[in-house]
Amino acid sequence: MISVNNVSLRYADKKLFEEVNLKFTPGNCYGVIGANGTGKSTFLRVLSGDEDPQSGTVSTGPDERIAVLKQDHFAYEDYNVMETVIMGHERLYEVKQEKDALYMKPDFSEDDGIRAAELEGEFAEMNGWEAEADAAVLLKGLGLEESYHSAQMADLSEAQKVKVLLAQALFGNPDILLLDEPTNGLDIHAIQWLEEFLIQSENTVIVVSHDRHFLNKVCTHIADVDYGKIEIYVGNYDFWYESSQLAKKMAQEENKKKEEKIKDLKAFIERFSANRSKSRQATSRKKMLDSITLDDIKPSSRRYPYINFTPDREIGNDLLFVEGLTKTINGRKVLDNVSFTLGKDDKVAFIGKDDVANTTLFEIIMGNMEPDAGTYKWGITTSQSYFPKDNAAYFDGNDLPLVEWLRQYSPEDETETFLRGFLGRMLFSGDQALKKANVLSGGERVRCMLSKMMLSGANVLVLDEPTNHLDLESITSLNNGLKRFKGSVLFTSHDHEFIETIANRLIEITPQGIIDREMSYDEYVADKDLQEKVEAMYEAV
Repeated sequence: MISVNNVSLRYADKKLFEEVNLKFTPGNCYGVIGANGTGKSTFLRVLSGDEDPQSGTVSTGPDERIAVLKQDHFAYEDYNVMETVIMGHERLYEVKQEKDALYMKPDFSEDDGIRAAELEGEFAEMNGWEAEADAAVLLKGLGLEESYHSAQMADLSEAQKVKVLLAQALFGNPDILLLDEPTNGLDIHAIQWLEEFLIQSENTVIVVSHDRHFLNKVCTHIADVDYGKIEIYVGNYDFWYESSQLAKKMAQEENKKKEEKIKDLKAFIERFSANRSKSRQATSRKKMLDSITLDDIKPSSRRYPYINFTPDREIGNDLLFVEGLTKTINGRKVLDNVSFTLGKDDKVAFIGKDDVANTTLFEIIMGNMEPDAGTYKWGITTSQSYFPKDNAAYFDGNDLPLVEWLRQYSPEDETETFLRGFLGRMLFSGDQALKKANVLSGGERVRCMLSKMMLSGANVLVLDEPTNHLDLESITSLNNGLKRFKGSVLFTSHDHEFIETIANRLIEITPQGIIDREMSYDEYVADKDLQEKVEAMYEAV
């Protein structure tokens, strides 16, 4: 258990949160959400003791241990993988180091023997003799095979380091687990394993994530950072989102009879109480949802950008023909004889482990890169708009105010009033519409690129990781905008919910060819035979 008592924190003249009083209890997983800049990660640092609040206290139960997912992927370069994981239990690692050092002494004394016996007892109480076996289970569950367990951290890839640091946080059954964006850099199988691990956890878990599917899967509660406060609500992210929308609707209908509002609430609760999860949490969560009253749900102050793509014309029968595309980059063949044909109704997610292959394909079909071999051809009725993974060329060194930056991409000579109104719907209101393009944050750049795409009137959207840098509100708006879009979409993403709700076709580029399926993402990842085939295609190289 972890208790927060009258905690306040402010940076300079900016108040993050004030007089926060919360209690996080064992057996529950709390998802911390809030708009960018509201202090979600800072709140986790306050909970862990890495940052002191201006006032108030954070306390835990007697002898309870807190574990934190480390963000510095280069902090353990001089250690091997197994040692790095075990370091997650600081006291266990200290005892092991002291014990080993004593046994290495050439002049081992009687006092050393007494101390060693004390350490051996403490080591056994912490299950130290099973430490390496327990660490190996975590690593293997996250997809890091045994051959890497004795490797140096410096020799691992970025994706492998992410898995080791996550295993470090999970190691030793910590009483309180604090995870900041734990799914970043994980493949789908590692995420599924982590979801099940957290669902089965009987300890206190507090997580910050922009992955809505992950929050829906593991969270029993949502801790919402809003209005300079932090409030805890029962349920997962979808329940919080829908309830906040319902509260907003009720607030707008102040004259509506209370009986009618209660009827709406009961219907809403009934719909969400049937939790799809098979975990042990389902029954208790249903009881908590059933006890919610009108006063328990509040409208959010969140602002959602208005994202809506309207094609200027319909696509004919032909969308895209790709034949034998091959490309080698830095000595590695990232595309090898890739061929497929897309039709006008396709919304295609390009998935898989090799992000470079997907980006290279997009760069080629958008005319920004030449293939070594092969051809592609767009249908004559198509018009394309592209969201590249790296958008620096559009902003770095560009000191135009946003109104003028956007005017460059307007197909007509639109008035400043029109452009300002457009930017306002994308959350650049007032003086923000005059910000220089070269000083924008990552999330602001993404919203500008999406604005550019909306003005294009294209009937084909090509998007490479469009949710990177976006907050949950913008991700939700983009997700809904692409679901409504009447044209075709080609996109990459690591956001499970994004793929599941948009794509009607999946293409995975492997070193041994492509997997091309017309099915939902949930069906794709649940098909064990198919996943074994995909893994074999990666391992064959």
